[in-house]
Amino acid sequence: MTLILVSILITFLNELNRIAALILVRGADFISLFDQPQRDALAMLFLNLRGHGFDVAGIFWGLWLFPLGLLVYRSSFLPRILGVVLMVNCFAYPLNSFMSLVLPQYAAIVSRWMSPLQFGEVVFMLWLVIMGAKPKPLADPAFNSATVA
Repeated sequence: MTLILVSILITFLNELNRIAALILVRGADFISLFDQPQRDALAMLFLNLRGHGFDVAGIFWGLWLFPLGLLVYRSSFLPRILGVVLMVNCFAYPLNSFMSLVLPQYAAIVSRWMSPLQFGEVVFMLWLVIMGAKPKPLADPAFNSATVA
């Protein structure tokens, strides 16, 4: 739960970069000190920072898939393979984000190799939409008859 909250917080704070770029492009009165090329360069800086902010949030987007995958794996009403796929998917987002931040020259190569792993979430969502969760009936017949009466 903490991983989701952290990623949401980072994503919302990251939107400040977009707002700053928009303010610079619109040319507010208090920015008249800067020439137009300087404002354009600053706007580009904020847009690039926004991209890096998403890379930071992507680390947390991926990490929360491990506990979700573990819960799916341990559940009795979803196929275990979905849990395994989600846990494998957990490593794709942080690896892509880490490479974009630390070694951007290799980011495209790593992203190409990690892209197939990122379909785990899509498979999980499609399974839930199409098949749904199938809870198993309780094994105790005394409990089942007591709840009906």
